[in-house]
Amino acid sequence: MTYTVTFLPHDKVVEVGENESLIRTALEAGVHINASCGGSGVCGKCRVLIEEGQVAGGVSEHLSREDQDQGYRLACTAQVASDLTVRIPVESDMETSRLNQQAPARHTARAMHMDMEALKENGLFIPPVEKIFLDLDPAMEGDNQADVARIINHLRIAHDEHHLTMDLALIRKVPDIIREQDFKVTATIVRPVRKDGRNRIINIEAGDTTDRNFAIAVDIGTTTVYGQVLDLHTGEVLGQHGEFNGQISYGEDVISRIIYTEKGNGLEILHEKVVETINTVIGKCIKKGGVNRSEISTITLAGNSTMTQLLLSINPTYIRKDPYVPASILYPPFLAREIHLDLPEHTIALIYPGVSSYVGGDIIAGVMASGMYQSSELTLYMDIGTNAEIVIGHQDWMVCTAASAGPAFEGGGVKFGMRATKGAIEDFSIDPETYEPMIITVGNVKAKGICGSGLITLAARLLEVGVIDSRGKFNRELPTSRIREKDDIWEYVLVDKENTQIDRDITITEPDLDNLIRAKGAMYSAALTLLDEIGLGIQDVERIILAGGFGSYVDLESAITIGLLPEIEPEKVTYLGNGSLLGCKINCLTNALRRQVGEVVSMMTNFELATIPSYMDHYMGALFLPHTEMNYFPKVKARLEGLRK
Repeated sequence: MTYTVTFLPHDKVVEVGENESLIRTALEAGVHINASCGGSGVCGKCRVLIEEGQVAGGVSEHLSREDQDQGYRLACTAQVASDLTVRIPVESDMETSRLNQQAPARHTARAMHMDMEALKENGLFIPPVEKIFLDLDPAMEGDNQADVARIINHLRIAHDEHHLTMDLALIRKVPDIIREQDFKVTATIVRPVRKDGRNRIINIEAGDTTDRNFAIAVDIGTTTVYGQVLDLHTGEVLGQHGEFNGQISYGEDVISRIIYTEKGNGLEILHEKVVETINTVIGKCIKKGGVNRSEISTITLAGNSTMTQLLLSINPTYIRKDPYVPASILYPPFLAREIHLDLPEHTIALIYPGVSSYVGGDIIAGVMASGMYQSSELTLYMDIGTNAEIVIGHQDWMVCTAASAGPAFEGGGVKFGMRATKGAIEDFSIDPETYEPMIITVGNVKAKGICGSGLITLAARLLEVGVIDSRGKFNRELPTSRIREKDDIWEYVLVDKENTQIDRDITITEPDLDNLIRAKGAMYSAALTLLDEIGLGIQDVERIILAGGFGSYVDLESAITIGLLPEIEPEKVTYLGNGSLLGCKINCLTNALRRQVGEVVSMMTNFELATIPSYMDHYMGALFLPHTEMNYFPKVKARLEGLRK
């Protein structure tokens, strides 16, 4: 028996069989529903309202009795039992407007290698893919050398190009192409990474097309995918676009996605989803840039180790199993079509190498973009997210690790947590006498939740005025009705329901604060552990680089107040933005620096925190705001004491 399911407000209709899960039905209809736990029913994010019809299941402890009476169910555990009309609440939906906004100027810093004039002055602006116009002597009696030999010999004699190769697929096209415009053609050549490698001719076009040569740079994030289209003559970014990674519906983090690949054709599905997302990003980028798809010569991609293996259809199972081994940390160049990217058949794809199962190509790309590997300053590089990566070092050596921070920084594990889209609370202050809040949301609209950067600011302000203590527990003696107990959980009411988009009070709870403390504790203790292992301390750090979209928006003072970041002067902090994307841009624009990628990988020593006994000691000490050892935060200590006098 089949039933018709209508999803509102999208007006998407789909027919499915009886007992199909509602979340899979939504996927079939092309409707996104937040499902942070991959559909296992433990996150409570996939609330939907059954307006007409019946479902089986879907009841959960995440739904109050009032919610259930109104018809709310969890889509991941609800099964279709009749024709349905299902409304997706605003908090369960996803919109992408924030993805394509630039971070505020005060939060960004130019990477040292992104000054195109400096690249040119230093002779480093040498794209790995170049177009060369060839005015060949026509074939005639007395000069009947083979077409391919004519091209290669001309490149060798007129352009000093040596060690050239050409694939069979291109050889098949050559005879007709070179005669289209009387032996006037443009050759596209890929430079090798190794100096002793061979130059590869990947395309031959009729006429002179040297002024139309473009590249794509793509960051494959667990949550988002960003891309840029670049002019390989000028280095200019012509268009850029970001989308949520289509794999999100199968799990919020890499572990849940790895587990999904172990079920049936899970690997194939996740490969298809990320490729669909990348192809969407590519399409939007080239449209914005006014570029024809046929003019894309190369694409560079970077992602963490799991994202990379899913993109390449490589089984990631062993990444999560002791001894945590990736399939490879190095990948050869290949044709983009081989992994189903919607690009010309000659487009060469390059993948950033990684270091370990949890320190992947996105971090190598960010380190390259930051220039820390060429600096004499002891630098702490932090990419803050669900899987938080840390690199410490300078031009002589680098050490790295990954800490499982959990999803709190991206809104997961928080009752009203959400990504930084419209309606997310991103800034907050509180009256120290009345304890009344003031909030600012993304887009300046009514609130519907709390994003990660907002959560950090919330915790800092609540700590400063004594609403919470160092353990994240509410002061229940304060004279305010905003601190209350509901369903045996203490919480603070941020926004009354009549002022929200979701017709519910938006609160921050003690479990929310506990999840945040665990997340920040994982990051800070990972940094301390790395420094311990190399015989240094927090006081030795000379510069901090914050990477990633989250790092672009986090308030520095708040992050230090809660103990997420070491106490350091603001001028020593650099907000890199999307370091992975910047690194991919470098890869597209300069072969000289691209050849240093292998050297950077070899400079990095990976530490597995699980094997270091001191990590757990540091972690337990960091489970307080800001820390049990207040000598690490003398200025915060003095400020808190001053505020409470």
